[in-house]
Amino acid sequence: MSKICQITGKKAQVGNNVSHSKHRTKRRFNVNLFRKKFYYVEEACWISLKISASGLRLINKMGLAAALKQAVSKGYVKWNDIKVIGE
Repeated sequence: MSKICQITGKKAQVGNNVSHSKHRTKRRFNVNLFRKKFYYVEEACWISLKISASGLRLINKMGLAAALKQAVSKGYVKWNDIKVIGE
């Protein structure tokens, strides 16, 4: 499974480690991802999402249904990729 937030679409970026002598080597800036369970009231079920910290803040601000609808419309997640728990 890739390291992409299912709500915001954030993914790892590439940059440089810069030493004291300004020697540059490649590195990755990973996203602050974690797996979280939510109760989806519209479908009366639990779902599991792989989200970033900013995605969690977005869900708290907009609500789960609106955030999922926005993520699907922007193409960050498909309805089939959302894992339903307990079925």
